Amino acid sequence: MPNPRLMIVEDEYLIRLLLEDMVAELGCDVSAVASNLTEGKAAAEKVEVDLAILDVNIDGEQVFPVAEILKGRNIPFIFITGYGTRGLPENYRQTPTLQKPFQMEDLKATLTRTLGH
Repeated sequence: MPNPRLMIVEDEYLIRLLLEDMVAELGCDVSAVASNLTEGKAAAEKVEVDLAILDVNIDGEQVFPVAEILKGRNIPFIFITGYGTRGLPENYRQTPTLQKPFQMEDLKATLTRTLGH
């Protein structure tokens, strides 16, 4: 079975690098990385991925337009946020969410649950 392909949308460079390292260590391939909303929307429209990891707050903007595109393509996603699920709009409260800072084990469990294996 091939490695799951992920897309990461995270504006903070060091967090993005850490996340890329973590998912690689967990056996995933990073197919796309975006550091702002424009890049995120463009990637969400065309990349072939199994899952996306989305930072909720991207340079002061909310990532939900990217989530909507992914939802329309039936691509699951995980939110990462410093605010927890209470910072999410009602229609996204069921979305898997990791509270920053999170540990490798939390990420692994969430990825496994979301990808269904």
